[in-house]
Amino acid sequence: MPAGPVPLGGRPIVAWAHPTTGVVDKCAPSLARGLFRSIQGLREMLEGGYVVAATDYPGLGTPGAHPYLVGDSEGRAVLDSVRAARQLAGPGGTTRAFAVWGHSQGGQAALFTGLLARRYAPDLTLVGVAAAAPATELATLMMADLDTSGGKNLTAMTLWSWSRVYGASITKVVTPAALPVINELANDCIETIFDVLERRRPSRELDRSFLAVNNLADRQPWRGLLARNTPGTLPRDIPIFLAQGSTDTLVLPRVTQDYRARLCQAGSRVEFDLVPGVGHLFVARDAAPAAIEWIGERFAGAPAPSNCGQE
Repeated sequence: MPAGPVPLGGRPIVAWAHPTTGVVDKCAPSLARGLFRSIQGLREMLEGGYVVAATDYPGLGTPGAHPYLVGDSEGRAVLDSVRAARQLAGPGGTTRAFAVWGHSQGGQAALFTGLLARRYAPDLTLVGVAAAAPATELATLMMADLDTSGGKNLTAMTLWSWSRVYGASITKVVTPAALPVINELANDCIETIFDVLERRRPSRELDRSFLAVNNLADRQPWRGLLARNTPGTLPRDIPIFLAQGSTDTLVLPRVTQDYRARLCQAGSRVEFDLVPGVGHLFVARDAAPAAIEWIGERFAGAPAPSNCGQE
């Protein structure tokens, strides 16, 4: 919360939805040494007078398996974090208005927040959704990413999590030799760039033996689960900010651009920011100033901009 007296009417809330940190309890962002550095744009949000809420998502720091890339679970967690922030701030401390800002897994969480907000949290008013390199078309992303270390990590953690959350049989889609490597990856956290580099060694072992099928989307229940956790278009009156790094090899630019096109076709007001020369890890950091400025305009009630139809 910002320092100083609370303004008349209370402060608006920004919910931060974090990118992938892992899939086991110890990987909760709130347990990490660099928690506050990991919330992109935190200083600017506090200087703007916003309360910032940040969920861990279920299963991170709490009992049970983490529903990794499970959109409904993430969206509900974001909305619950806003409610929790309002309770902590006390009567008059916050407004009903909030925005959500997320990166990667958190970008998916932000979009599902937009899909769930009215039904799950009618007590809140969502003014805008901002997402950097969001995980959208999961079937496309997972199969396209298998040529990269990061992509293998994402797919391995998804299979590990969904086998526990949904009871989907992982042994029918991966080779026996891959299982110990997947378990190793699932039990390591991603807190810093050094963690990403350390995960390359076990990821390389997946080059030799990984999936036992050509395409996860060809097999049930995986096909249905991938579709269920791919965000659809949001209600037309919720403005959207999308940032995408032009050199991202994990969330491919064309996938985010395709999602943007679907939003535009559905009548949404979409501000799309292609960040040149930036990859997946740093796109939220580099896009944060623009995202926070865009959020401030939504809180101020300014008409939402849109560059739909522009390249």
